[in-house]
Amino acid sequence: MDLNRKLQTRGVWFFTETMASADAIAFAKRVESLNYSALWLPETTGRDPFSHISMLLSNTERLVFATGIANIHHRHPGVTKQAATTLAEMADNRFVLGLGVSHAPLVEGLRQLDYSKPLASMRKYLTEMKNSPYTSVPPSEDPLCILAALGPKMLELSGELADGAHPYWTTPEHTALARGILGGDKMLCVEQKVAFTTDKEVAHQTARVELARYVHLPNYRNNWKRLGFTDEEIDQTDERFIDALVAWGTLDQISERFNEHEDAGASHVCIQPLAVHGEFGTPHWEALEALAPNT
Repeated sequence: MDLNRKLQTRGVWFFTETMASADAIAFAKRVESLNYSALWLPETTGRDPFSHISMLLSNTERLVFATGIANIHHRHPGVTKQAATTLAEMADNRFVLGLGVSHAPLVEGLRQLDYSKPLASMRKYLTEMKNSPYTSVPPSEDPLCILAALGPKMLELSGELADGAHPYWTTPEHTALARGILGGDKMLCVEQKVAFTTDKEVAHQTARVELARYVHLPNYRNNWKRLGFTDEEIDQTDERFIDALVAWGTLDQISERFNEHEDAGASHVCIQPLAVHGEFGTPHWEALEALAPNT
């Protein structure tokens, strides 16, 4: 399987942490039945993503699974290589390794680990992972390694030592900047949040609920400010700020946002449907069905 080609169609980004394992399997199967190419799953303080994805791979046939992202501070680089390579071999290369440095409040505050030099830590991690042995049956091709990257230096590293980048909470303008830094031959897998409603007030309230969990994280704030948003716009979740980050409106209006990312250089757009009139972690099937690839 040529994963680069496979990921050129639309994917889904979703938290399955609130689902029981059986429900997560049913969710993945339904995503696969809608012809999405990939399902991106994050790592926070819940399930181990590699164990969880192993279960989901065993219960699906075509869907690619990606960690979006696995925290490099949680595992030795050699152990991460073992896990990723095992999944790639067992599931016919349906696994993408997404890695990230996470955020200081989690790494230092919760895990009591050092977050002082995230770029240097990622460079060291990738180098050690590459040089670590893997002595079992290898997959037919190495799993893609994609980095969570927002700023120019991490994007440069994504092009230098990895297979591409996975920006989160960004805009088509950022996608164009990222493509310019990565060059033309690297994967650019962009996450796009969707509030599937034509009601402006509902869309903005949905976005504000989601943004409340992120606006105080420096990595995101710094990137939003690089994109031209002020501290005041970010703190007040201004309408201009929301509309730039969250796609909402008619089906055509939402789809146009995906087109803008692709025109700006995205290789793959993964949709994160937000909980409009629902609880966090509840799949918005109306959105996923309406936005599914026509393949």
